Amino acid sequence: MTVPARPLVLGGIVQATVLLLLGATVGLGAAGWLAGILFAAGTWTLLGRSLEHHHGHRWGHADTVTFGRLILTGGVIALTADAVAGYTHHVALIGLAAVSLACDGLDGQIARRTGTTSEFGARFDMEADSVLAIALSVYLGTTLGWWAVGIGLFRYAYVLASYPMPWLNGALPPRFSRKVVAASQGAVLVVTSAGLLPVPLAQACIAVSIASLVWSFGKDVRWLWRQESLRREAPWWSGSRQAEPAATTV
Repeated sequence: MTVPARPLVLGGIVQATVLLLLGATVGLGAAGWLAGILFAAGTWTLLGRSLEHHHGHRWGHADTVTFGRLILTGGVIALTADAVAGYTHHVALIGLAAVSLACDGLDGQIARRTGTTSEFGARFDMEADSVLAIALSVYLGTTLGWWAVGIGLFRYAYVLASYPMPWLNGALPPRFSRKVVAASQGAVLVVTSAGLLPVPLAQACIAVSIASLVWSFGKDVRWLWRQESLRREAPWWSGSRQAEPAATTV
């Protein structure tokens, strides 16, 4: 099955339109244009490869919503790059981020109601959330201090750690507190980025969010480590301990 070209082409056109509108209204600088173009090129390349990997996946309405959120995030990234360069377009950035966040969860509801939930859709939604988080945390770094970027780096640090420690890729049991922590990050990032709170209070909110992420990720890592320890300690005849392949793919 070939990669569905229509969503990628239409998405590319919409992303270009968003950047052009930002350029015509708020006036993107060189950093913004470069970041927006690089984001679009990287996103479309990775998305195309992911669709090739999930060759049985049929593009649905939920995927379109997630793609729309990702396109809005492309605008946020362009505006964030300008902010780092010293040219802040605050209202436009918060507006795009707020719309993207407001649509979070809508794609999941559509997928469940239409019976089109899939591994690809879940991963697509998670990546869209992560990219928005890193963009907003970088924007916060320009005003609250660069330590605030830590709130958006947690998942990427976890992914990097999984390369030398592949047991981190193990399946995790459902946990309500994990969902609460994840959902709260987006709200905290948008509210603090909007400048609705005094700087000390905004910094305190970010610090609490980072602490909650440390707790949540730590709880998952501890659970996975225990499972890995049990697997390694199990006698070979029990069937629960399997020999690892010579080259592990993660």
